[in-house]
Amino acid sequence: MHQISVIGDARACPDELGRQLADLFEIDFQLLHKALDATPKQHTLIDIDLHDYPQLVPLKDWLKGKPKNAKVIFVTDKASRLQDTRAYALGATGIVHRPINGQTLLTRLSDEEATLATVPATPAGEQSPGVAAAVATLQSIFSAACSGTPVDATAVQAASDTVVGQLEAQGLSAWIETVRMHHSQTYQHCLLVTGVAVAFGQHIGASRKDRQRLSVAGMLHDIGKARIPLAILEKPGRLDDNELAIMRKHPQYGLDALGTVSTLHAEMLDMVVHHHELLDGSGYPHGLQGNEISDLVRIMTISDVFGALIERRSYKPPLSGDAAYQILLDMGPKLDKHLVRAFKFASEIGRQS
Repeated sequence: MHQISVIGDARACPDELGRQLADLFEIDFQLLHKALDATPKQHTLIDIDLHDYPQLVPLKDWLKGKPKNAKVIFVTDKASRLQDTRAYALGATGIVHRPINGQTLLTRLSDEEATLATVPATPAGEQSPGVAAAVATLQSIFSAACSGTPVDATAVQAASDTVVGQLEAQGLSAWIETVRMHHSQTYQHCLLVTGVAVAFGQHIGASRKDRQRLSVAGMLHDIGKARIPLAILEKPGRLDDNELAIMRKHPQYGLDALGTVSTLHAEMLDMVVHHHELLDGSGYPHGLQGNEISDLVRIMTISDVFGALIERRSYKPPLSGDAAYQILLDMGPKLDKHLVRAFKFASEIGRQS
């Protein structure tokens, strides 16, 4: 029998919770105002009114004192994205929907629900300054997204300058060779996309300031994956329909995570939520078309697709630069044809890496 601390407010029904979880859990129920006088436990389930703002502020402060590696699961309504967002902002490590399923809760409390914030940031092999700065920044970004705290935009900007400097000095081939050694598929992808986007900017004559913007965009574009279970992100094979539906939520999760960072330009938020949009309207999450998609998003989409194709994964070798570039060409009206034409340089660099 698993032990769990359950915290509720005046609307909670402890007897009903007990019946829902009786087969798997031994419950210690406390009302919220009393629980705040004690120390958070290792496993906590919180079932409160997430629209009652006055009780949320002290709860957030209280959860900052939770033990290391503690699991805090919030109960939300299935159709409420707002409740999910508020739960993560308060410090949730996971969510279960009403009515609560005991087995689902047990899964949320297990290591199967590990996230990117729990992945060691250091890749294998020697790190150059630009890669080291990008890796550390990604770890900070994913941790902030998981904990619901604001991303340090100043630190991201500083890292972007280091990344641009390394690409100028060593080129994209060296970057690809280094970041392919990262054991995390998601970290490797973000690092590849960042390097490819910056190199693309350099190739088309973008200013250093614009290349820094592309570097920031590359590091931030998949921040929403911090809220996707690691078992889905790092699955060694194709995702099933349910897993794919969860994965496709990451652009909106990314926008939710960055929405409170006042120092970020709107174009960065646009890139985070729309980097999977395609010119013919077949992308997601909003099905944008043509001129609805900005130039920065178009560059990031090409970089994102190319980065995914040249990744080294445990179950498949990376595509060559030529093969990956041919797939971009085959996507036809889905991508900006002028940018794809300008991107041909990457097919040669990928082949050499």
